[in-house]
Amino acid sequence: MPLPAKEPMYCAEQIKIPPSLPDILKQFTKAAIRTQPGDLLAWSAAYFDALSSGLPPPVKNRFEHIPEHQQHLTQGLLAVLHKQLHDTSPVPVETIRSKWLQLSMPKQRLDEILGLGNFVSDVNWYNFLALACTTLESNLSDAMTMVCKILTKDPEGGPARIPYEDFKELYSYLAEIDGNITQEHIESVFGYLDNDAQKNENMIGPAHFCHAFCPPLAGQ
Repeated sequence: MPLPAKEPMYCAEQIKIPPSLPDILKQFTKAAIRTQPGDLLAWSAAYFDALSSGLPPPVKNRFEHIPEHQQHLTQGLLAVLHKQLHDTSPVPVETIRSKWLQLSMPKQRLDEILGLGNFVSDVNWYNFLALACTTLESNLSDAMTMVCKILTKDPEGGPARIPYEDFKELYSYLAEIDGNITQEHIESVFGYLDNDAQKNENMIGPAHFCHAFCPPLAGQ
């Protein structure tokens, strides 16, 4: 019987530690603390795979307190997905599924969103994101507020404005999915917001569509 091959022996001088390794591990640790992944092993593999490919890693911008009803699916996690997928349109369903599971978000919730939007193969990412936000909020105004907070280029804590045309497209889509909001009511919302958009360089935020004088987004 042949003897097992001897493993090579190394001395300390032969083991080269890249100078960048301590910083890489530091950034990884901070990212894990901010993101709080449910499956650390799967998330770690996705994190380093993204880094090696020059892609945005699955990392939250900040640590977030997670309400009980939003366990494992939060605004911060949807923002991570947006950062990874917004440049791809349309997005294959399997790509969304892969990124979704890497963040340990519940498969059942993903299936519910895909079914609600009748998404089969390729997906309009912005429609998917808006629909996902409705599953986290109890009304359309709060859902669109979440959409604005994810899409905005304003600083965190700012007015969370987005281009008015984007707002109109996403609100119209969600109203169509809802099925109980008439086209007449949608036009009344736009009729009110047109003036605000003109005054704000065609940008709209929650302060505008949540105003007491604005027709409620959810209809009468």
